[in-house]
Amino acid sequence: QVHLVESGGGLVQAGGSLRLSCAASGGTFIGKAMGWYRQAPGKELEFVAAISRSGSITIYSDSVGGRVTIARDNAENTVYLEMNDLKPEDTAVYKCNGGPTTSTVKTMDTLYPWGQGTQVTVSS
Repeated sequence: QVHLVESGGGLVQAGGSLRLSCAASGGTFIGKAMGWYRQAPGKELEFVAAISRSGSITIYSDSVGGRVTIARDNAENTVYLEMNDLKPEDTAVYKCNGGPTTSTVKTMDTLYPWGQGTQVTVSS
């Protein structure tokens, strides 16, 4: 079974940047759309970004549009989330998961067990 491991989070000042990584072990997510999600303290998990199987299609939530870029390296079985111009409201635990299409990823109809996620904290 695929296990997802997120990394790359940390403490950063507002306006800073981070690059998150999501690696798969125990299997591959090649052939699946992948996505990033986040959960802020006291809030529900929300969709951030999705990328198609080939990487040719990407979609983003309105809350992060223009400030983040999702990418994937199928050879390395890894998905990335580049985040720029970070804001305090971006503070959350960021997690990745996959689905058959970017549409199912966006609606959180996901395939794999959730990993621990990686904490992103943005100070003002």
